[in-house]
Amino acid sequence: MKNNISNALIFVVLLVSCKGNTIFEEPIDLIPKDSMVLVLKDLYLASAAKGVKNKKQQKRVSYMPLVYHKHKIDSMRFSTSNFYYISKVDVYQPMINEVKSLLEKEKAVYANLKKKKDSILTDSIAKINKTIEANKKKMRISEGFEKKITSFRKKLN
Repeated sequence: MKNNISNALIFVVLLVSCKGNTIFEEPIDLIPKDSMVLVLKDLYLASAAKGVKNKKQQKRVSYMPLVYHKHKIDSMRFSTSNFYYISKVDVYQPMINEVKSLLEKEKAVYANLKKKKDSILTDSIAKINKTIEANKKKMRISEGFEKKITSFRKKLN
């Protein structure tokens, strides 16, 4: 009996002492939620762009400093703000969901632009092919006409 009470007491003490303090104090220079969403979106894009060749045919270029410069923050400010928001899951999860929706909207916009560009290219190629065929027909007609004129001239002489 005494053993059970001491085990229960130890269990309660351990349970109470395991209380985690995972919510940290708000940093002085905390990035606002709406700005943080935009920073996260750009950082996801910059991270994904590492494996893609740029105009200079370079891979593995870090675009993170460009994102920090665009939003006028430094990596330390982002890190402390991100750490704070991560500690508050109920705040961070909707932010991540908003980032995902923004990225999906951008993907749709660029897919439409690519579709338009491809259709313009396809139309241009079709017009060029049509012009080439028309010119070939004109050339055949003019060659035939030249032959007739030549034969007519021979008949006149």
